[in-house]
Amino acid sequence: QVQLAESGGGFVQAGGSLRLSCAASGGAFNSYVLGWFRQAPGKQREFVAAISWSGTYSHYADSVKGRFTIERDNAKNMVYLQMNSLKPEDTAVYYCAADRNSDALFDYWGQGIPVTVSS
Repeated sequence: QVQLAESGGGFVQAGGSLRLSCAASGGAFNSYVLGWFRQAPGKQREFVAAISWSGTYSHYADSVKGRFTIERDNAKNMVYLQMNSLKPEDTAVYYCAADRNSDALFDYWGQGIPVTVSS
């Protein structure tokens, strides 16, 4: 069983940056696709970014492309989300997730961490 724990959220002004981290324990972490999702108040959870097991390939939602970067460090069992040029509409609870079978169905989820961007 994989356990995921996010950190690094908080408050930031529009235009600022935050770096989210997600620590994984258990499971074959190095073989999983990893992703970040977010859920804003009153909205459904949405995809933000994902990265392949090797780190070679990444994919982003259009709303964050060019501003956010997903990275992973398999030696440390960590995945990161660098968020730059933050906007108030980026305010949400952010979740990291792991896709065990590379089928775009994420099997393991963290508890989530809030990010608030003030205008």
